[in-house]
Amino acid sequence: MSVNRHQLQCRISRTLWTALEAEQSRTGDSIAHIVERALANELDLKHHSLFQVSTSSALVEGVFDGCTCVHDLKRHGDFGLGTFEGLDGEMVMLDGVCYQIRAGGVAHEVVDSTFVPFATITRFVADQNFRVEEARSFEELLSQIDRQRPSNNLFAAFRVEGSFQNISLRAACKAEPGEKLVDAIEHQSQFGAEQETGTLVGFWAPSYATSIGVPGYHFHFINAAGSFGGHVFDLSAKDLKVGMHVETDIHLAIPETQQFMAADLAADTRAALERAEKGARRD
Repeated sequence: MSVNRHQLQCRISRTLWTALEAEQSRTGDSIAHIVERALANELDLKHHSLFQVSTSSALVEGVFDGCTCVHDLKRHGDFGLGTFEGLDGEMVMLDGVCYQIRAGGVAHEVVDSTFVPFATITRFVADQNFRVEEARSFEELLSQIDRQRPSNNLFAAFRVEGSFQNISLRAACKAEPGEKLVDAIEHQSQFGAEQETGTLVGFWAPSYATSIGVPGYHFHFINAAGSFGGHVFDLSAKDLKVGMHVETDIHLAIPETQQFMAADLAADTRAALERAEKGARRD
């Protein structure tokens, strides 16, 4: 997996080193995370700002035309998820590298000129790290994450790293012209894997954000090789490391495409979003 991170070597005073060790003891965070967070604060980087392209209501209505590109997304963060033009697979952005995941979970890094109709991006620096000793299901993992979230009314990003005994996934397949989201998920690809090491990239969105984001949790997975992943709907794992990053503001980029302008976005999309999130097909 390509990693867009750099090593920094420098000399610091004993006083600063002692302060770093004290902060590490207090928080349980690594020295690297503490320094990264302090640098982001000092340089006034918007690392608690969520950047979103388009709205979930537009996605439900089948607004799949690309309105921005991966290069522009990277200006706003290094961590996130979404989809690609025409609903062509799942997106994962991790450490500044953007992956496209298609049928069967096959993943590859995309070029910066690739177009995107919907994405949620942030500059991830963990505010808090904690461990999950065991999660026998996806719901059990989310329940343990729930205990750490400070509020149901704040957006938050989560990075979950470890080895997964089982993981159940799906990937959107390119939509036919005129299809809406609930129709497109009828021919999505569903698959799974065992003993897979990698990272979950996910977000929590408050219930009041129904027409903007995906309320509740939304997670995608990418393996350590960057070659396999998908949208998560079940898993089992032990000894997971979880990083939580709370968002305190949100920037919404409204598409100016003809498709978005003409869409009827007044409908209640909660049921459609829930069905899409859980990967449920109609009987």
